Amino acid sequence: MNMTRRAFAGTGSAAIALLLAACGNDESATATTDEQAKEQTDSTTISTSLTFDSAAWSYNADDDVYYQIGVPYCETPADESYETLAIFVPSAYFEATDNGDGTYTCERSDSGAVGSYTTATAPIVMPVNTPGYSAQAALTEYSSQSTYTGAGIVYVHAGCRGRDHGAPAGVCDLKAAVRFLRAFAGQIAGNPERVFTFGHSGGGAQSALMGATGDAPEYEVYLSAIGAVQGASDAVFGTMDWCPITNLDTADAAYEWMMGCTRNGLSDEEQAISDGLAEAYVSYVNVASIPGANGEELTLEESDEGIFQAGSYYDQLKATIEESLNNFLADATWPYDASSSGGGEMAGMGGMSGGGAPDGARPEQGTRPDAGEGGFAGDASGNGEEVDSSQIDNISRTEKSGGISLTGNYDTPAAYVEALNADGAWVSYDEATGTATITSVADFCVALKQASKSLGAFDQLDRGQGENTLFGTGGEAGHFDAALAQVLDDLGSSYAADYADDLAKTDDEGVDVQTRVDMYTPLYYLLASQAGCGTSVPARHWRIRTGINQGDTALTCEMNLALAAQANPDVETVDFATVWGQGHTQAERTGSATDNFIAWVGECMA
Repeated sequence: MNMTRRAFAGTGSAAIALLLAACGNDESATATTDEQAKEQTDSTTISTSLTFDSAAWSYNADDDVYYQIGVPYCETPADESYETLAIFVPSAYFEATDNGDGTYTCERSDSGAVGSYTTATAPIVMPVNTPGYSAQAALTEYSSQSTYTGAGIVYVHAGCRGRDHGAPAGVCDLKAAVRFLRAFAGQIAGNPERVFTFGHSGGGAQSALMGATGDAPEYEVYLSAIGAVQGASDAVFGTMDWCPITNLDTADAAYEWMMGCTRNGLSDEEQAISDGLAEAYVSYVNVASIPGANGEELTLEESDEGIFQAGSYYDQLKATIEESLNNFLADATWPYDASSSGGGEMAGMGGMSGGGAPDGARPEQGTRPDAGEGGFAGDASGNGEEVDSSQIDNISRTEKSGGISLTGNYDTPAAYVEALNADGAWVSYDEATGTATITSVADFCVALKQASKSLGAFDQLDRGQGENTLFGTGGEAGHFDAALAQVLDDLGSSYAADYADDLAKTDDEGVDVQTRVDMYTPLYYLLASQAGCGTSVPARHWRIRTGINQGDTALTCEMNLALAAQANPDVETVDFATVWGQGHTQAERTGSATDNFIAWVGECMA
């Protein structure tokens, strides 16, 4: 769906009390407008002891780029090995003087231009390559970003802390970097009010958070602690989010409501936990006032099969799946070779897969605990190359069993749909209209989107998931899901005490776990029913892409994010699509992720 402000055509009942503790607008909150954000960037309001050396630029002749590496963006960094940035600027935007020692003194050129961009108007892009909420290593040597700089874009790589430092360290660091860019805008080319973030998986989540949390007051204590620039806005103009693993306050419940039907061999207690979470998600949806495509409040209703698999919210999800399939049938070239289509250009039926990092970005590698054992394992070109996700983000997944995997050639859409129905009919195809429909969300999940994570998918019972580290305290992993904690308490589970203990802890800044979860939940700031809505400056432009087959999170995550963003009065455009046949990757219907992102940035700037 491509949305704009102008057009866009028993157990569990107690749990929801905690799940929805944040619901309801805070009437005392006042919205921060974009004009106010710009006023905060005025040099008369900025306070910092940081400096920027305009005589310290280096030059790369191959890419025709001036660059600086290792620039500190906060006064009192928590970890100096991460909290520096690198800046890459097309040479046309500068008037440079050779200092005679391999460095250059650069001043902004009034006449500089590359394509449709000028020194003053060029957008600034920032990668967020933090799979599994890992750290993003600061660059220590030149790394070509010619794909971006050649298009006239200023590229800024900000190192940031990862999950071992605990939330909200990663987003806090990225915010500090944005503030730095605004503080020294007169010495750095590009428009500091046109910053775009982009990322995949945990990076997609933190990119979405950058889009949702601009100038959010909850971050100020953390920004002050690291000596971030004061008086400058940290709101961004646009956010590109591939497979964002986010909205963690409801992610466990959503996972069981949508994908719990694919679990096999659960014990009686495990089944009760799964069902309790699914019921908690129903209660959440029915009070959260999630807006539908036409602005109506979506709800779930009782059904003959499954847990509340009916109602307008269910219909919206089913329609999203069908739109993905019909887009695929329209995009594919027939005859269609499912065996060779693979990753990013067009997808057949893939299993769980990883994806390439945003171009030029790398997660931390080596011995740091934030990194997956293999560090970066993907293809930096953004072409959706399938790799082992566990080697990227160190997130615990289990092998899927069953489901459909298609190979070979299919002459027509009808033949392809027939193959989808090999294990039982669940897709219908009308050749007259060229339209496919599915029987149910559950049938789709059993065929193509089976659970690949244990209970709970994000707040694992043994604290074994990456998100448990993210919300830990004192260097130890911790539980964070209040709804799951209530489900366990209702069941008299032996796990209940551990959850209660962890949820009562605070971090070094004295902030409790629920507040930190809110700070890492885009919907807390975007959705009108939530207390955080109206307290931040959301990005004007959103682009969200996800592989529909991924077992990493429920499709409700991305759908809710898109719906909440498009209903937010401060958001101008939302471009959302879930890509048929692709998994946990930089999913695109056609073309490469990088090229499509650059084109989208241009559309937002027009």
